[in-house]
Amino acid sequence: MKQRVVIIGASNNPERYSHKALISLRKHGHEVVPVHPKLAEIEGIAVVPDLSLISGPVDTVTMYVGAAISAGLAAKLTALKPLRVIFNPGAENAELVHALEKSGIVCEEACTLVLLNTGQF
Repeated sequence: MKQRVVIIGASNNPERYSHKALISLRKHGHEVVPVHPKLAEIEGIAVVPDLSLISGPVDTVTMYVGAAISAGLAAKLTALKPLRVIFNPGAENAELVHALEKSGIVCEEACTLVLLNTGQF
């Protein structure tokens, strides 16, 4: 099933896991919405500078930022109403998980790349 996936902490650096995830998500047929405050585009895809600028349904948010950055995103993520949020290795944030789960958003600590490559995404 094709999903609309928001990538928080998207990168234009091919060595970064968030960049590898963007490529892999597209390869698997998903629509990606990269989010980064300073980049204009990645791989020809327009980058959204702030979560609050995303409209429409979102199936999955995949997190590639640490707790210091994600700590301030609870209200914006709750307003976005994704079906789930994936916290990739290094992006874990127990307080944010608690806040999102209270709002009915499913959270999981997993690697987006592994989920994609093992058919579990």
